[in-house]
Amino acid sequence: MTATIEACLSPADYQAQAAGGFRDAVCVVFDILRATSVMVAGLANGAAGFVPAAEIAEALAFHPRHRNALLAGERNGVRITAMASGGVDFDLGNSPREYTRDRVRGRMIITTTTNGTRALRACATAKRVAVASFLNLSATADWLAQHQTERIILVCAGTAEHPALEDILAAGALCELLVSRSARAELRDSAETAVRVYREARTDLFGVISRSQNGRRLMANAELRDDVAFCLQRDVSDLVALLGMDGVVRTSA
Repeated sequence: MTATIEACLSPADYQAQAAGGFRDAVCVVFDILRATSVMVAGLANGAAGFVPAAEIAEALAFHPRHRNALLAGERNGVRITAMASGGVDFDLGNSPREYTRDRVRGRMIITTTTNGTRALRACATAKRVAVASFLNLSATADWLAQHQTERIILVCAGTAEHPALEDILAAGALCELLVSRSARAELRDSAETAVRVYREARTDLFGVISRSQNGRRLMANAELRDDVAFCLQRDVSDLVALLGMDGVVRTSA
């Protein structure tokens, strides 16, 4: 069976398909800096699951439904405070280094970010939705190969309404892994673009991503600059993270 692989390289790409274009596909969502990296790190440290909310008001509305849940997320890269939410300081920001075992083990986490959670919600009509990062890249590739999916769409969350270089690089890296696992993998031009960008940058991913728009913003913040190196760790987790029918991201069984 041939698996076609394509990529949504910008928010406009995935928003255009959100109404039904994903129905026959398995989507893999990347928000490397930092939402999907946070989810993988949190799940690896025992979080019960992540509930992605598109907006702050939606996160607050979800909170009473999930007993003992933590509120998490960011706007403009920093933790949501009472000033931004209308009265509630969120428990966690969007740094994966915050999601320690002591902090998140056994807890449900309701999260809203500028792009990552929006991308996940846009993929709600897909057959399956995987949450990927460099942290669990090989595990995600193995899962896709095992499930013999006919159509795979790599969804790059982006920055505001623009592409994000780090997401495209991760999508390209996953494409390489998928091609190496199956002679029947067929790349559409959008996926081929991601592969070529990744091959150009792979010998200096940290340097390239540090100079990206999101990378520069994080590197300029003394409290957040270590997130860049953290998020670029390759295959430190063997978990597969999936968005369930109930709208919760959990590890696969």
